[in-house]
Amino acid sequence: MTLQDILVPTYRQMLGALSTWLEKAEALPTGDALLAARLAPDMFPLSTQVSFACVQAQEGIFRLRQEAMPESIAALLERGRDAAAHPGTIADARATIAATLAIVEAAAADAPAIDPATPIAHALPQGMIFDLTAEQYVRDWALPQFYFHVMTAYAILRAQGVALGKVDYVAQMFAYLRPGTMPTP
Repeated sequence: MTLQDILVPTYRQMLGALSTWLEKAEALPTGDALLAARLAPDMFPLSTQVSFACVQAQEGIFRLRQEAMPESIAALLERGRDAAAHPGTIADARATIAATLAIVEAAAADAPAIDPATPIAHALPQGMIFDLTAEQYVRDWALPQFYFHVMTAYAILRAQGVALGKVDYVAQMFAYLRPGTMPTP
């Protein structure tokens, strides 16, 4: 199993789930207004969580490929930081997710094998630099950061009354359900 074998399916299923959750939100009368919702006053709003989940997915792939980050990632990051003032629409958010999925799929299609011990220097804007192996980067940064933003988006949507439950979070698991074991109501 390669590191891409872990990241790409995770990004695919969770970004797909996030898009589905947003589709449910779009059907509500409050719709696009939910993008400005937050869990706490000092947290980023839903629109930022979506943008940052997309940033994390793209960044993870490009960093493992040891390629420079495309300008589109910086633009998406800036859009996320500015989302409180300009949250956009749910259609915009879902389009961003679709574009991110296309980028992830294209980058993964010709991804070289990566040695898990490959050094990764991960610099943050505040000047901190983390020295990790590729395996540590995936396990300790790429996946946790991605899930943080996806799950914060889920929590915001739930807090705002979107009808979501555990089944929406683990929808991908139904592909593995043994026939005849689904409880009947």
